[in-house]
Amino acid sequence: MFMASLTSAINVNVDTKTKEEATNILKGLGLNMSTAINMFLAQIVKRDGIPFEVVNPKPNKDMIMALKEVDEMINNPNKYPRYDNWEDLKKSLLSDD
Repeated sequence: MFMASLTSAINVNVDTKTKEEATNILKGLGLNMSTAINMFLAQIVKRDGIPFEVVNPKPNKDMIMALKEVDEMINNPNKYPRYDNWEDLKKSLLSDD
């Protein structure tokens, strides 16, 4: 007995820019939107949930400190040395000062 493959349509509202960007990326991967969505849905079924982590990213302590340091350097550039070439930077890094 032959069983026909059943399909269902899904209508989704998506931001136009996001859709265009995703379409271009998928095209570069040799995929179309329908195939990508089918892959996504198949992974939801296979994993019994969303196939990636869905969280609000929060920077860790090291990242917060690094961001503050960069902000300090941007706001006070004269407090930090600048180098015109690799050799000068290398000498500074290897010096005992």
